[in-house]
Amino acid sequence: MESMRLDHIGIAVRSIDQALPLWRDALGAKIGDRETIPSQQVEVLFLETGETRTELMEPTSSDGAVSRFIEKRGEGLHHIAYRVEDLSATMKKLESAGSKLIYSEPRPGSHSTLINFIHPTSTGGILIELVEYTTGDQTSHPEEERST
Repeated sequence: MESMRLDHIGIAVRSIDQALPLWRDALGAKIGDRETIPSQQVEVLFLETGETRTELMEPTSSDGAVSRFIEKRGEGLHHIAYRVEDLSATMKKLESAGSKLIYSEPRPGSHSTLINFIHPTSTGGILIELVEYTTGDQTSHPEEERST
């Protein structure tokens, strides 16, 4: 598998607007892009938080995965996301090694990405998102901004 890098940490919240006073005002996180992701039934807001980003995820539907997560576990850490160069190849390697993936095919994510998740039963209880950027626009990630 190619080298992976931490892309972001996903946090499930009931309301992005109610979470902002902590993240923006008290912790000083810089507000990034806000976007609705229909395939995931969430609205997301990315915060620039040092070496990586933090993604606040608000459900847009009561029957989506993030909504079910909040109902079952409450607000909090939802997933850790790693950037990969070739999501399809990474998925094949994971499946051949016996890992369980959430989706059989990559799905659209934020910032023109393709995503999939490794099921927590394959990772010791942690939901891991795999992210492939499909365009050259990756400037919303702090590492790329610093290197230019």
